[in-house]
Amino acid sequence: MKISFESVFDSYTVEYDEWFERNKSAYLSELELLRAVMPKYGRGLEVGIGTGKFAAPLAVGFGIDPSKNMLEMARNSGSKVAIARGEQIPFRDGVFDYVLLMVTICFVDDPNRVIEESRRVITDGGMIVIGIIDRDSWLGRLYLAKKDKSKFYRKARFFSVGEVIELLNGNGFKDISVYQTIFESPGAIGSIQHHKEGSGEGGFVVICGRKNEV
Repeated sequence: MKISFESVFDSYTVEYDEWFERNKSAYLSELELLRAVMPKYGRGLEVGIGTGKFAAPLAVGFGIDPSKNMLEMARNSGSKVAIARGEQIPFRDGVFDYVLLMVTICFVDDPNRVIEESRRVITDGGMIVIGIIDRDSWLGRLYLAKKDKSKFYRKARFFSVGEVIELLNGNGFKDISVYQTIFESPGAIGSIQHHKEGSGEGGFVVICGRKNEV
C-alpha cells in the first residue's frame, strides 16, 4: 500500500513542528533569507503551507496543503487556509502577487504541474519563490544518505538548483535569482547565519523568478 505524503504529515504534525524549535537558529536563518528576497507587499499564497512556520512571520495571507492536521495549526497562526494540492490550486487566474513554495516541491507528485499552476495564479510580473535543500550541496548529500531513515524524507525527491531553474524557465518565468544560507549542520548553528547570492556553499537555497508579462 502506497503511503501518501499527507498521511505522514498528518500522523507526525507535532514532531514536524518541533524540528523548528530544536533547530531554531537554522529555522531563523532560512526565515531571514526569505524575508530579504520576498515581496514586502502584495497578496501572497504559500503552496504547502504546513503548520504555518513561514507564512505567519512573513505575512503570507493564504495557504494550501493536503494535510488536515497541518492546516489546523496554520489556521491557528492566523493564515487563511484551504485543503488542496499544488497540482490543482483552488484560486482563479492572476489573483496573487507572489507564491511561496517552501521545500514543497520535494513532496509533490508532479513538480512541473505545481509550477504551472503557481504561474497561473500569479499576476503578470509577479514572483515565485522556491526554497529547497540543494541536492548537490553538502546538506543535500547528507539528507540523501539518511533519507531512508526519515519519516518525512523517505519518499521525497531532492532537486538541484539547475533543475528548479529549468522548471521555471520552462514555465515562463524570467529574471531568475538564487540565494543561499545554512553553511553548517542545522543542529550546530548557534546564531542566525548570513545569506548571499548564488549556490554551492549553503545547504538551503532560494530560487526566485518573475512571471513573464503577456
